[in-house]
Parts: sequence; structure tokens; C-alpha cells
Amino acid sequence: NKSLPTDGFPKISVGPASGMATARKELSVIVPTYNEYENIRELCTRLFKATKEAGLTTELLVVDDESKGTIATNAIVEELQKSYPIRIYIRSKAEGRGLSSAVLLGFSKAKYETLLCMDADLQHEPESVPSVAKPVLTGEAEFSVGSRNVPGGGVAAWALHRKIISAGATALAYPLSGSTDPMSGFFCTTKTVLKRGEGRINPIGFKIGLELMVRCECKSVADVPITFQDRVAGESKLSTKQNVLYLMQLAGLYLDRHPLGSALLLALVALLCILILRLLFF
Repeated sequence: NKSLPTDGFPKISVGPASGMATARKELSVIVPTYNEYENIRELCTRLFKATKEAGLTTELLVVDDESKGTIATNAIVEELQKSYPIRIYIRSKAEGRGLSSAVLLGFSKAKYETLLCMDADLQHEPESVPSVAKPVLTGEAEFSVGSRNVPGGGVAAWALHRKIISAGATALAYPLSGSTDPMSGFFCTTKTVLKRGEGRINPIGFKIGLELMVRCECKSVADVPITFQDRVAGESKLSTKQNVLYLMQLAGLYLDRHPLGSALLLALVALLCILILRLLFF
């Protein structure tokens, strides 16, 4: 179903992948990593099994920020290359750091027009990749999001306080994107859409999907139900610094989207941010 909600963003809710006969069939999957070598083998095998069953020609590009796990990550990728179309780009500390810039770097090096980003910690199930990619591959939407907040989606086992924090942060960003899960790191778009944001994308923090939806002026966003799993291995990248960067990112995006009413909007954002920070730290 496709509808125009009251916020003015065309939004599509879709189910599992099906009917992809007339869709594009090529997909580049970008996975930013930082000391997450324990997950690479399982992610790779599950991903290519799922995309093969969906009839997709897929490449997997790992963008690894240099860490103590880099040697192991590289060795595993080299072994997997014997059986799968997987590549790795190791980014030195001198080249830059951070998840958002790693994702953009991966997009720039991708082989195919359609681009999908997902985490390496297996909280994003590889089996969901065809479903998340489908709206973009079929041309139904310019941007698709793996959402926890639509019928059929959810989280595996979150504590109540984490759900409250997530709901508050989502509410802050909803007016910008029209997505029910605008902070999701599981998303798909195209190189053509990305070109609209050239020179405007600010890769700070971790919410690169939200940044792209706004800066690239996506005309339609599809929410695809996913189940957000518990982390299999690796550590959470979320920190106090990242929370602050998220608030800074929101302020910049509101100014970009609503320049005339920015003062009022920023005042509202600041008030809601204070409430969220109290939940986070007090």
C-alpha cells in the first residue's frame, strides 16, 4: 500500500520479498566494521544464501576501520573470497574514522547502482536483505528502511528503558523523514539518489540513513518490517559522544528542511532533547 500521510512524505509499507521479476537484480551490500571479525563469516554465508534464493546478483563490501581486529577480519575475508564475491577496504586511522563516513566510502566504491547498508553485528538479519532492498530494486521507492516499528517488525529483547529512549529519539526525527524508524542503520537507496546530496551530506555520528533521507531529498520512503536481534558478538558503538552528535545532527537537518521555522523547531527539539538526556544520564 502506498499513501500520502499528513506529514507530506510518500510512505510505503511492504512485506517480505516477492514478485521481483521486473526489478533490478544487482545489489551492493556495504558493511562497516570495527573489530567485528567474529561475525563476518556467518554474515557472509547467510547473506549470499538469502540473496541467491531471491535471484539477486550481490557483492559484499566490508569497510573496516583499522583496529586490533583488522588482521583477523582481512584474513577471514580473503578466505571467503574463494567462494563468495566479497571485498574489503581497510581504512587507516589517517584516512578517517567513524561509521557514517565509512558507509559513504563504501557507497563510493560499490560496484552496482543499488546500495544497501547493514551492521556487522548480526542485529540486522541477513535474511531480511532482499525484503529491505525490494522497494528500491523495483522502483517503488527511492529509499527503504528496515523498520522495527511497523506491523511485523520488532526487537528481540530490549529492556523497557531502552525502548523508551529509542521511542523518544525516533519521535524527534520523524518529522524530517516520514519513516517509522529513521535511526535505522539497515537501509537501501541508489547512487542516483545519493548524487542529489553531494556537497551537503554531513557524516557525523551514526545516523547516516537519516542524514541521507533528508539531504538527498528522498521523494518516497518505504518501511520494511524487520526484527532487530540481540548482538551476537562485538561491542555497542553508542556512547555519550554519539548521543550529543545525534542532537547536533538533528539541529542541522531541521535547519536544512525547515529554514523559515527553524527557531521554533530547534526550540522544540532542544526541549525534547533535554528530556531524552535526563532519561539517558539521570
